[in-house]
Amino acid sequence: MADTLIKVDLAQSAYENEKVHNRWHPDIPMACWVNPGDEFILETYDWTGGFIKNNESADDVRDIDLSIVHFLSGPVGVHGVEPGDLLVVDLLDVGARQESQWGFNGFFSKQNGGGFLTDHFPQAQKSIWDFHGVYTTSRHVPGVQFAGLIHPGLIGCLPDPKLLQTWNEREVGLIKTDPDRVPPLANPPFAATAHVGQLHGDAARRAAAEGARTVPPREHGGNCDIKDLSRGSRVYFPVYVDGAGLSVGDLHFSQGDGEITFCGAIEMAGWVHMRVNVIKGGMAKYGIRNPIFKPSPITPTYNDYLIFEGISVDEDGKQHYLDVNVAYRQACLNAIEYLTKFGYSRAQAYAILGTAPVQGHISGVVDIPNSCATLWIPTQIFDFDIRPQANGPTAHIKGGADVLLSPDVS
Repeated sequence: MADTLIKVDLAQSAYENEKVHNRWHPDIPMACWVNPGDEFILETYDWTGGFIKNNESADDVRDIDLSIVHFLSGPVGVHGVEPGDLLVVDLLDVGARQESQWGFNGFFSKQNGGGFLTDHFPQAQKSIWDFHGVYTTSRHVPGVQFAGLIHPGLIGCLPDPKLLQTWNEREVGLIKTDPDRVPPLANPPFAATAHVGQLHGDAARRAAAEGARTVPPREHGGNCDIKDLSRGSRVYFPVYVDGAGLSVGDLHFSQGDGEITFCGAIEMAGWVHMRVNVIKGGMAKYGIRNPIFKPSPITPTYNDYLIFEGISVDEDGKQHYLDVNVAYRQACLNAIEYLTKFGYSRAQAYAILGTAPVQGHISGVVDIPNSCATLWIPTQIFDFDIRPQANGPTAHIKGGADVLLSPDVS
């Protein structure tokens, strides 16, 4: 039986737990140590540390201070692991907390984080999803049920001082190119809400002022939001500090490719059962700059999809050159418009794309001027047939505009 090395009390503020942190910095002390070959369990908060509640208001999504996220359990030090090694992490199992069998999906307002389609959905909204074993349903998005592929949205190792400096310099430099943009181009260090684990005094203040925010993925892993990185996956992480400093959090019950709603997926508190090993000198041996992984052998079985295309022509008809971002946005918007024909509000349709096991593909990047992206929606997740029929769509969902929470809280 694997030991639980980090425990979290969901009734306690994450800031009071010294085995949790919300910034990346090489000086954050290891919360615990293990040996290569060890198995262990880490409990986690949801990424907001419990700020979002299971209720009928999206005020919490509207009002959250996003500089507090993400709350990560760790770092876990691994004896004998050195910079240049590869840390091999087996995700043996991932689950929801027994006392917290629910999760949330939300859209942040454009003024507070936004999302992939923030110009189309500028207001704060949320939906609550209840867990029924491997399945989930939502009282706010009726007519769908699907099996979850539970996974950590965020997992990675500590940076060394040089890598941390590189991150901060390039991201602050990007912000300077358009400092007034809403949402901002990146998130710079912000000491006021930093939590740096067991550090105290001047060392804590320095780490808080320098620590990189956890929002983006980077060379060490981080917030990659890869839905197929689930139970049974194996990840190979580049190591930058002695002991590696592995941390994990931001667990998702289910997610569509791209996590397009940003407060995306179905966010939850939970636990991760893992095993660690090491490949000495593995970064150089395999030319590793970013993590690589083997996906889970256990995935929901959906084999009938409706596939929506998008090309590099935006909503205003402007032509872009092989822009995959624009193409994927169009595929998503095309799918949302289609789902409204069955009675869903646009917000409900958007929530489905963020939470259900939809697949996103880059289908073409060579046929100038248009790249082609596709969004694959599994038809079996719906209580009704969404495929085109000769007699046209039927509005199966009633009152859809009122179902997803708080459409007027921005």
